[in-house]
Amino acid sequence: MPDHPIDLTWLSEFEQGLNVRWPEKSRISARVLGYGEISTVLEIQSAQAGNLAYKRMPMFRNEAEVAKYEALYREYVDVLQNQIGVQVVPGELVKLRNQRGKLVVYIAQERLPPESIAHRAMQQLSVSDVRKLVQAVLLETKKVFDFNRAHARELEVGFDGQISNWAIVGFDATARQLSGEIRLAYLDTSTPLMQKAGQEQLDPELFLRSAPFFLVWLLRLLYLEEVLTRYYDPRRVVLDLVANFYKEQRADLVPALIDLVNASFAVEIDGGKFTPLIAQQVTSYYKQDAQLWSVYLAARKADRFLQRLMGKEYPYILPEKIVR
Repeated sequence: MPDHPIDLTWLSEFEQGLNVRWPEKSRISARVLGYGEISTVLEIQSAQAGNLAYKRMPMFRNEAEVAKYEALYREYVDVLQNQIGVQVVPGELVKLRNQRGKLVVYIAQERLPPESIAHRAMQQLSVSDVRKLVQAVLLETKKVFDFNRAHARELEVGFDGQISNWAIVGFDATARQLSGEIRLAYLDTSTPLMQKAGQEQLDPELFLRSAPFFLVWLLRLLYLEEVLTRYYDPRRVVLDLVANFYKEQRADLVPALIDLVNASFAVEIDGGKFTPLIAQQVTSYYKQDAQLWSVYLAARKADRFLQRLMGKEYPYILPEKIVR
């Protein structure tokens, strides 16, 4: 939790004056730190913001939806940290109203040094140290899927283990190397995927709220189930982890990381429960994913234009382009 209570009057003032097109031009300026499936991470340029990053989610329609999401968020964090043993960057969830009286939820987390976030840290590390870092990520990720196997059809959690979702605790950027035991903290808690008795607890419609209105039916038909299931599949999770190294401009590391993943899952491979990663598949996955997100962003920008043309509110912050 943050060291001091969040000033809701101040945060409401920020939301009221937020320019979703250009956050840096808001009444209280903000800088986008990252984009997630259902959130945008902001650094608010104010002393009252404290040393916190604010994940903004404007897709809720009523208090009941927020209450259900909040309960699930707290349970998800508790399961990850106290039952599975994955260290989580703690956060505080608050709700308020925007300019038009619509509900907006913020999750405030400690704003960690940028150089400690794993995808930034690895740019300063040797190939050997990057392998150590990814090995540490794989060990944490396997904790989740070991838990899921042990609690199958009872309680399972979805997990996105990509490199940018981790921070290296106590990382010294000036040393440009990893020293001692690698301790990681997980950042991506705002998408609390959890299944009980095989039933997804997170409302799937939340993923569609920010989708272009002219694509909602198609996404619900073709892609929603894939989004809800991919993070429960260890192979798809580690495939995404490795493929993201193309996005991070470290394609040179991909062959070694494929070998590392396959070695880490050797027992599962021998038992026929894990199909080894191959280079062609990783490359194809990355290209398809990058193309899909580029098309989707273009559609969202068209949706933003049409919504404003009709005089409707468009509450989502969009990137200028998808860097993948």
